[in-house]
Amino acid sequence: MKIETMQLDANAWVPNNPHLPVRVYRSAIEVTGEQGAERFEMLFTDNGWRPDWRDGVYDYHHYHSTAHEALGVFAGTAVLELGGPDGEQIIVTAGDAVMLPAGTGHRCLEASDDFQVVGAYPRGQDWDICRSADDGALARIAALPDPAQDPITGAWGAALSA
Repeated sequence: MKIETMQLDANAWVPNNPHLPVRVYRSAIEVTGEQGAERFEMLFTDNGWRPDWRDGVYDYHHYHSTAHEALGVFAGTAVLELGGPDGEQIIVTAGDAVMLPAGTGHRCLEASDDFQVVGAYPRGQDWDICRSADDGALARIAALPDPAQDPITGAWGAALSA
């Protein structure tokens, strides 16, 4: 597995996260057949992240102010745009995962017909959907604790900032 990190600055109305980087995990799991979703769900659960849904990624810019988010790609491929309008574009394929700190803008630009992800959140955090910035959203992001563990590696605390 290879881990890529990117620190995204505020962009237009998207705040991004001022201190936690986005983490992209290349080949986080081996995906074979129908078991990719279950493997991601078990991995997230083992690392203190609650799997919540299976679906694609919205095609409009949005971010979460009340939760950090992990996405485990269990089928297909997609181009995601991170950080807001004209942000960073990444290609994800089955077996990859992405950790999006609260405030990180994201959307799907294009995807294969079979593209699917598992969405997971640190225990005790529930997600919202923000499509604009306001003082309330910024305050919620600032008050949100960092994840206790990395959703893929299980590393604790400060390891998430590296």
